[in-house]
Amino acid sequence: MMNLKGNPELSQNNLMRPLLNYGIACMSMGFLIEETAPVVWRGLMVMSAIEKLLRQVDWGPLDYLVVDTPPGTGDVQLSISQNIPISGAVIVSTPQDIALVDAHKGAEMFRKVHVPVLGLIQNMSVFQCPKCKHRTHIFGADGARRLAQTLDLDILGDIPLHLNIRETSDTGQPIVFSQPESDEAKAYLRIAAEVVKRLPPPLK
Repeated sequence: MMNLKGNPELSQNNLMRPLLNYGIACMSMGFLIEETAPVVWRGLMVMSAIEKLLRQVDWGPLDYLVVDTPPGTGDVQLSISQNIPISGAVIVSTPQDIALVDAHKGAEMFRKVHVPVLGLIQNMSVFQCPKCKHRTHIFGADGARRLAQTLDLDILGDIPLHLNIRETSDTGQPIVFSQPESDEAKAYLRIAAEVVKRLPPPLK
């Protein structure tokens, strides 16, 4: 999605240098293993990998460090919560009931480990036909908004189900870079602004 691949180089301090594109430094387990190799780790192996990605990378000065985790409340989320100070968590969910169950659990888990939940993002919120412009709520309407009310959390924004987002992601050209004036890009930028508003200012 960021048009990055390859193995990270090592710095003089024997730290991995993150791969860089669009002004964003990225690190992923995908850079460290074969492209088609599955990551089937649990427990101590997960904790070791998280430690490597966080503390054995030459991040340099950062405004924000964003950690994208898989859905659920497993070893990855707990390891991160227990090993580094986290300014806030953002829960992303489609509006459908089965996804909202996991989103609810995720929000409660972060609260239990004293990580502030900044809000929810409703992904794939609506599909608009490119020909007739009719809007269809394929995954249901406003499920994440109802969950946000239940949890007394903010909705940070909605991301539509749109062909342009899928195409630009698959080609490694994020829509906020390749089509910055599009409605879809503006949806991402509004959400980013809402997240930043809820975070402490970066350290200088």
